[in-house]
Amino acid sequence: MTVTPFSNLTSAVASLPAIVPVHTELVRGTESEVLAELLPRVKSESVALDLANVERIDAAGIATLITLYCTSVEAGNDFTVVSPSHHVLELLRLVGLESILIADSRSSRRSRPCQECPAA
Repeated sequence: MTVTPFSNLTSAVASLPAIVPVHTELVRGTESEVLAELLPRVKSESVALDLANVERIDAAGIATLITLYCTSVEAGNDFTVVSPSHHVLELLRLVGLESILIADSRSSRRSRPCQECPAA
């Protein structure tokens, strides 16, 4: 029996994003599983990714977050990160993504296209 590292908590109600907790590391080797699970979701609704339980993230994990963000924006939805672990927050600050991805840093503004998003 395979247990997915993601919970299907709630779907978005009106303009509130669905909170999706992640219970896996965001490192090379997990990115395809994370994208397979979350790409359809960010295309269809706004998502707040709860990263409180993510202790390890690397360049592949950051690239995964950028892909999810860009896909969400292209679909007209919001994508944010909530409750990042200390390590995740540190890395997002280091690469300059804190103000784009972290819900508290973004306040109430809508998702905006990022330079990393490929042209449609």
